[in-house]
Amino acid sequence: MIRFEGIRKRHGAEWVLDGVSFEVPAGSQLGLLGPGGAGKSLLLKMAAGLVRPDEGSVSVMGRDLAHLNEVEMAELRLNIGMLFQNYALFDFMTVEENIAFPLRQEGRLSEAEIAARVDSLLKEVDLPRAHKSYPNQLSGGMKKRVTFARAVARKPPIVFFDDPTAGLDPVTSSKIFRMLNHGRMHTETTSIIITHDILGLQGICDHFVLLDHGKLVLHGTREDFERSERRMVRQFWDGTSDE
Repeated sequence: MIRFEGIRKRHGAEWVLDGVSFEVPAGSQLGLLGPGGAGKSLLLKMAAGLVRPDEGSVSVMGRDLAHLNEVEMAELRLNIGMLFQNYALFDFMTVEENIAFPLRQEGRLSEAEIAARVDSLLKEVDLPRAHKSYPNQLSGGMKKRVTFARAVARKPPIVFFDDPTAGLDPVTSSKIFRMLNHGRMHTETTSIIITHDILGLQGICDHFVLLDHGKLVLHGTREDFERSERRMVRQFWDGTSDE
């Protein structure tokens, strides 16, 4: 479904991604781990066609993104839901309008169906009365929940989540992880999730990738990570340190 092959990306004189290769099978949920600056968010942007690698290739749904024109890329993105760190909410739209926006673009649902979908999603992310609020009236955590609701509103076959629980309290974070797990268990959604909440991630993903300084450290199942004796794997998986 999603394939990164020999990905290299330079920033200045340094390679921020250096020879990264792995696949995300259709219908699976992959946890993308690593310290800040490891290249995790950059990989998601490449998979969404927002950034091109300097070397290597990215394929989504069997299509090499480098070979798609603008129209073909726009069509492919209709299959992708995205939650990125900067929220990307429309400031001039209310919360309900932001969530409804991709549904109206898709054009499959009536206004009554869209309203019902928005109402259900806001209840799921614990914002049942935020419909008429504007983004500048929300806290960072509330914006993150709205962005999450918008990302999954169309029930796309592919979703990318960049730190979906950042800024959220433990109770709301657990609700987000339950929603992520529901998507894995009850739909054919393929997703990649970046988060520093390793414990929450461990229970919902099929596979994991650990990056460090732009290089792939380990790609495998939960069992592969639990069996690994590599220091960096143990630090991230168990939350241990050298001290």
